[in-house]
Amino acid sequence: MISYPNIDPVAIDLGFISIYWYGISYVVGILTAWFLLKYRVRQSQLLLDNQQIGDLVFFVMLGIIIGGRLGSIIFYNFSYYLEHPLEIFYIHKGGMSFHGGLIGVIVAVWFFSFNRSISFFRVTDFIAPVVPIGLGCGRIANFINGELWGGPSNLPWAMIFPDPAAGGISRHPSQLYEAFLEGLVLFIILWWFSRIPRPVRATSGLFLFFYGIFRFLIEFVRMPDQHIGYIAFNWLTLGQLLSIPMIIFGMIFLLMAYKLND
Repeated sequence: MISYPNIDPVAIDLGFISIYWYGISYVVGILTAWFLLKYRVRQSQLLLDNQQIGDLVFFVMLGIIIGGRLGSIIFYNFSYYLEHPLEIFYIHKGGMSFHGGLIGVIVAVWFFSFNRSISFFRVTDFIAPVVPIGLGCGRIANFINGELWGGPSNLPWAMIFPDPAAGGISRHPSQLYEAFLEGLVLFIILWWFSRIPRPVRATSGLFLFFYGIFRFLIEFVRMPDQHIGYIAFNWLTLGQLLSIPMIIFGMIFLLMAYKLND
């Protein structure tokens, strides 16, 4: 068993304001993605200048924050936030849903594409390879917050998380599993795949498919939210249920990409 590092969620305390690692992780993810998009545009068929890339990043950032927060509220804890509405704004304490953030990004990209008369799927193909950067940073933030831990484990790298709800037993550090698979591995796959021109929808489809697969598998060792529990069969979680459409649509987009371009 490895000792949990128990990092203070507050990175910098200035007295009048506290800067949280959770917020820093989002800033690092967004800035890194912005830098990589400026690099990718040189090899892309999209004719975007630096100003347009900045606008795209801004819209996507809004989609992540608004969609991720609303997704967490609606999908996972709607009744709680009805009773504590002010806590909707406590983003620094965590509580962001990837699936909600994905919906927010889709809406943001559609808005950007529609207003500039650009193909929606060309934009999603353009940004998909850099999305895992933000996902990995977000999972590291979950680990620092000591939230979203996994099930009981006796593996050498299992940890005891400080949250009393974790029961003081060694558990899977599922946040790190997700940071590795949804962040690093998915980034490598998509960056390698998109290094040469691919049919429209292919990169977006590959992202949806592999994220859905990775998330579905990790959910087997990640504890479901206590107030939700398992959805069915004593093993199916809400995270898995929400990932199934991603896998299906990922396969559909890949088939469309290569079938329509035969």
